[in-house]
Amino acid sequence: MTVPIYPRHDETFVLNLGPQHPATHGVLRVKLTMDGEYIVKAEPVLGYIHRMHEKMAEAGTFAQFMPNTARMDYLHALAFNHGWALVVEKAAGIEVPPRAEYIRVITVELNRIHSHLLWWAANLLDLGAFTPLLYAFDDREQVIDLLERVTGSRLTYCYMRFGGVLNDIDEEFISGTRAFLVRLRERIPVFYHDLVTHNIILIKRIKDIGIITPEMCQRYGVTGPVARGSGINYDVRKDEPYSVYPEFDFDVPVYDECDSMARYMVRVDEMEQSMRIIEQALDALPDGPIMAKVPKMLKPEAGYYYSAVETARGSLGNRLVCNGDKNPYKLKIRSPTFSNLSLFGEVTQGMLLADALAFLGSLDLVIPEIDR
Repeated sequence: MTVPIYPRHDETFVLNLGPQHPATHGVLRVKLTMDGEYIVKAEPVLGYIHRMHEKMAEAGTFAQFMPNTARMDYLHALAFNHGWALVVEKAAGIEVPPRAEYIRVITVELNRIHSHLLWWAANLLDLGAFTPLLYAFDDREQVIDLLERVTGSRLTYCYMRFGGVLNDIDEEFISGTRAFLVRLRERIPVFYHDLVTHNIILIKRIKDIGIITPEMCQRYGVTGPVARGSGINYDVRKDEPYSVYPEFDFDVPVYDECDSMARYMVRVDEMEQSMRIIEQALDALPDGPIMAKVPKMLKPEAGYYYSAVETARGSLGNRLVCNGDKNPYKLKIRSPTFSNLSLFGEVTQGMLLADALAFLGSLDLVIPEIDR
């Protein structure tokens, strides 16, 4: 519960929340000024694992930067692969074969489910629940096994290519994906909703906690499930269509409660929508090549290019400047989590520390995507 008046006396103290060791991935430090158990001021401290990805893009060829994309959001790496491929294809005038676009959507949506499963597990673990993690990781391993079959990797993927994808999918992948979707649909009502969503302990911990108004979302540039949990019906796949997403019928889950529970529900519902997209893509999967004919060395014409994709955490934008050379002249990445985290200090003023932890989990942060 938020306390409107603070501090109540002058005996405040500073508390460091979060790990600070630079060898730890996903390092977020929040400097908290506390009045007892209530937060007076929260200051996220970033930059512990800054790696200068955008500068690295300028130092190599367009293709050499593709592995870097997975090192930013390692939980939805294929969406970052997709975003980089799209902007370079736009700059170079490359037309991707239909089969490759369908395969991209299938793998990206599987990766989205994987990301939401890990968020669900980690968020509940932060709240003190261990058993749900076991169920979620059981399902997550099924997704990783499928993606490993076609990408060769289990986490940091480098699967997209300019003009298509690295490997085609086979009947074993297709049948395995269909079996996984049937399995997950059977498990969600029992292991996800009955065990967790409808659990009074979870409801008391996250309902009416961390209120983010639509006006605040617009002010901070919030996107993704965080914005959709505040009643903002915006999804790049629908509002700025790309790839073959316009060919599929799916809904955008939106909740108006603006609290942590609403953001929780958005992500759980999105897994069902991803399953709908994958099924439609598998049913309509066209024959044909998986790669366009692309020059060995790309030298797009000089100009400014932009593309956006919907990642598991929101809108990812790539602003690319080319000068006709084999290297990008300039790259600016608009990552969703940076904007989503920026409102943490305002929302948590006067909040109990325990509630702030529950709220922080509802933002689904991936810090290497911020510390680019």
